Amino acid sequence: MATKIKKGDTVQVLAGKDKGSTGKVIAVDRENGRVTVEGVNRVTRHTKAGQSNRGSRTGGLIVQEAAIHVSNVAIVDPSDKKPTRIKTRVETVERDGRQKASRVRVGVRSGKDL
Repeated sequence: MATKIKKGDTVQVLAGKDKGSTGKVIAVDRENGRVTVEGVNRVTRHTKAGQSNRGSRTGGLIVQEAAIHVSNVAIVDPSDKKPTRIKTRVETVERDGRQKASRVRVGVRSGKDL
């Protein structure tokens, strides 16, 4: 699944229990079409108790972010802080005397580069 969302983008949640909240993308799973967003969809994991090398106890309850589907988030436009769709613009750049095409992500709402 082709996702236009990358690691480090600021996104807003459009659906689910954390609807309306914003956060930074921690990880993108392109194969399953899911993203992990900082501070969103926090779940409690039970980990088995063990010992570290120094002898301290590890394990117990850990609260961490779980992945959500990429269709439930939208990139926040930096100009007006509202969710927007993304399109790509192809620019030709001249390098070493050759024309080379590069893609730039553009917010549909404002038309500015992301």
